[in-house]
Amino acid sequence: MRLANGAAGMVGLGAVLIAAVSISSSTPAAASGTRTVTVVAGESEYGNVASQIGGRYVSVYSVDSNPNTDPHTYEATPSVGQKIAQANLLIENGVGYDTFMDTLASASPNSSRKVIDVQHLLGLPNSTANPHLWYDPKTMPAVAKALASDLSALDPAHAATFHTNDTKFVASLQPWLNAIAAFRATYAGTTAATTEPVADYLLRAMGIKNLTPWQFQADIMNGTDPTPQDVSLEQGFFTKHQVKVFCYNQQVTDPLTDSIRQAALAAHVPVVGVYETMPVPGYDYQSWMMAEFNALKKAITTGVSTQHL
Repeated sequence: MRLANGAAGMVGLGAVLIAAVSISSSTPAAASGTRTVTVVAGESEYGNVASQIGGRYVSVYSVDSNPNTDPHTYEATPSVGQKIAQANLLIENGVGYDTFMDTLASASPNSSRKVIDVQHLLGLPNSTANPHLWYDPKTMPAVAKALASDLSALDPAHAATFHTNDTKFVASLQPWLNAIAAFRATYAGTTAATTEPVADYLLRAMGIKNLTPWQFQADIMNGTDPTPQDVSLEQGFFTKHQVKVFCYNQQVTDPLTDSIRQAALAAHVPVVGVYETMPVPGYDYQSWMMAEFNALKKAITTGVSTQHL
């Protein structure tokens, strides 16, 4: 990912977006039984959970939904600004990941619009280094609960359905959570290397120790060249057989990250591609997280790579 580029792209679009969204700066909440609540999510994983909680009573649009692009170089279009202007509920990740959501929402103020900012929901400070919050097992249960609450406020007639769907969603995460706990009980302390901190929250939950220094991960994440010393250290994890698995951002590659991936493969270190945006079609949030877990487990226990889901 490239945090700085995405933010810069937003600024240049400001005047165009304000003009585009001014035609519809306010949309009332859904009337009970007559239409759906309109939800716009910054990322497809949040949009997917919103669809599961809201069911047929919500219409969900995910701004960033292409697993083949870099989420942080995304540049919003006037049509996205219009969708946000018409939304009853917005979901944004925060932590500087999707600043375009705030930019576009500010262009169409609406006091009745609900906003779920996941960073604030989790009580995380602005200094939070890793923005990939959806890989943390604690994140989506909190998001689902907030969705059930906000949807109930927007559409009280179907509040019971929203809360029932929230309960079902949380229960559906249990196999993933059980698998994480079982892995940790047996393999805690297993070592890994990464290019970026995409799946770091999941690695930590599994008890996996990431040997890659944070500065290296942050440099790659922000599009900055890491020092030659850090590159040498990273490659040494493979040649010295110090790690059991190597994770790389499958959506964002360049000659450097590809050379590191090739070094891991040459040293017979299994490689796992991790995604920032939910792969589609064929996945929901639960199956995506379980697939990433299974790929990591397979790499560590059998030495088999899963470079693409």
